Amino acid sequence: MKRTNESEIKGKMRRAKGSIKEGAGRLIGDTDLESRGRAERAAGRVQESMGKTRRKAGEAIEKIGKKIKR
Repeated sequence: MKRTNESEIKGKMRRAKGSIKEGAGRLIGDTDLESRGRAERAAGRVQESMGKTRRKAGEAIEKIGKKIKR
């Protein structure tokens, strides 16, 4: 069962926020805002990936625990 954790959710929100900043920067010609948005989007990807890794490790531990109980 897939349970999204807090890091995944925050990472997705950070990616979305970065995309908005990047697009706004591009639209108004503000290269600084555009690059900050790009960096925030990348940081969000990393945060989301770490959350997925943590979730998958937890799921693997749960599976092992269930097999041990049998």
